[in-house]
Amino acid sequence: MMLAHCLEAARTYRDAAKAALAERLTTHAIDTQQRAAHGFAWIATSVAALEAVSDWLTANAGGSPLDQQVAHLIFAETLGQLVGGLPMGQNELLRPSDLGVQDAARALEAASSSVLLADHASTRFAVAQALAAGQSPSESFHDAELDSIRDQFRRFTQAEILPHAHNWHLANDLIPDATVAAMADLGTFGVCIPEAFGGLGLSKLVMCVVTEELSRGWIGAGSLGTRSEIAGELIAMGGTLAQKTHWLPKIASGKVLPTAVFTEPDTGSDLGSLQTRARREAASWEIHGAKTWITHASRSDLMTMLVRTRPEEKGYAGLSMLLVPKLRGTEADPFPTPGMSGSEIEVLGYRGMREYALQFDGMLAPDDALLGGEEGQGFKQLMRTFEGARIQTAARAVGVAKRALELGLDYAVNRKQFGKAIIGFPRVADKIAMSVADFVMTRELTYAAARAKDSSKRCDIEAGMAKLLAARAAWSNADASLQIHGGNGYALEYEISRVLCDARILNIFEGAAEIQAQVIAKGLTGGRN
Repeated sequence: MMLAHCLEAARTYRDAAKAALAERLTTHAIDTQQRAAHGFAWIATSVAALEAVSDWLTANAGGSPLDQQVAHLIFAETLGQLVGGLPMGQNELLRPSDLGVQDAARALEAASSSVLLADHASTRFAVAQALAAGQSPSESFHDAELDSIRDQFRRFTQAEILPHAHNWHLANDLIPDATVAAMADLGTFGVCIPEAFGGLGLSKLVMCVVTEELSRGWIGAGSLGTRSEIAGELIAMGGTLAQKTHWLPKIASGKVLPTAVFTEPDTGSDLGSLQTRARREAASWEIHGAKTWITHASRSDLMTMLVRTRPEEKGYAGLSMLLVPKLRGTEADPFPTPGMSGSEIEVLGYRGMREYALQFDGMLAPDDALLGGEEGQGFKQLMRTFEGARIQTAARAVGVAKRALELGLDYAVNRKQFGKAIIGFPRVADKIAMSVADFVMTRELTYAAARAKDSSKRCDIEAGMAKLLAARAAWSNADASLQIHGGNGYALEYEISRVLCDARILNIFEGAAEIQAQVIAKGLTGGRN
């Protein structure tokens, strides 16, 4: 009852923040009020996360004692942030005064005083000790198929990914072909592709579970499925019957590895400014231009490419989506396709597929490459995939957050200082306890977004919230875990050094945190929800 009362008070505070922002936007453009708008997005996301945690407890009949302790920590910390300072970045804290909702914050503080004023030190220590003893927060879906899928991919990750991932990272190796083939055999690349076209035809929730477990082993493994998710959804939703029949079975089986070719130098999230052009030449499309930050570009077989086919039309109207086959590259010859060249972008983490800058100088695509057979629909077609892609990215972050927690916990249990395991020291125990709280909160919000997507409702806001919070949790958990490792965490030989690098990119790709916050704020103040 106490948490339910706090949740209702948090909803009231969210509504007050929404009203305050709406009032500002009657006389100011949202771009001039970014701090207030993005702050409201973080408030709404935080309340949505509390709702997801509450639903998790309900689904587990109130939860185990550990579940309840974790939930209390989640509520205490989130409510404290709402009334005191909500982190939007490492050096950006949203205060109630930024929205002019000081009175609403004081009301929330008063309504939640039993949680906010309690000393949670003993709870944090108890949670850390329970984890050290091998206990875990509830994760069952109470669905035999879903639980079985999680178990299957967890065993695979434990046996085939985790023992090798760090060495692959250090060597900047591509994920071995044999591992990719084994992932394909498990159905990784066809989870959401309809059965009629060779896929498993399963839900976005299953996709989250698969992605989470693979990303726990290595974000590169979880991210292999992202390109198939994007390509599969693009073709399934916008392709002609011939395109679906030709491409979807190949993607689902892993015979064709796709890559997403959208971003260009100096454009970032401003897709309306894309300059890469494609024009019809006889029975083909001729492509000219440059793309950058293209993941897995060399070893891929198919590019889903956003290009400008109507140069006379500015902005989004002139954009089209092409399905462009290419030759798979090798280490010796990464880009053998005529009219296409590329160079690797060296990165801190997120390896296993590699990043590339690409140049197109007259590369040819077949006449039937135009997605759906209609020009000018590229941006609309891409937008329809953003929800699934962002939910999938949130699931990647959940997996990274969990691995960071596991590494920190293992080190804290086994590292001895001053005659005892360091998990016995309160500051270490606190880091472990709050890491599991962030992990559970983020996981449940991501699952909630997936369920919304599976209900066939528009869920760009829910997807944005999941991605926004999950990216923060992955980074904070990785940072806390490295701090627990001390100097060893800074050594390349320790896995946490890789996990920290992998975690950092999550706040940038698939829409940076600032973009997600803008989407959420615009959606909620526009009457969508």
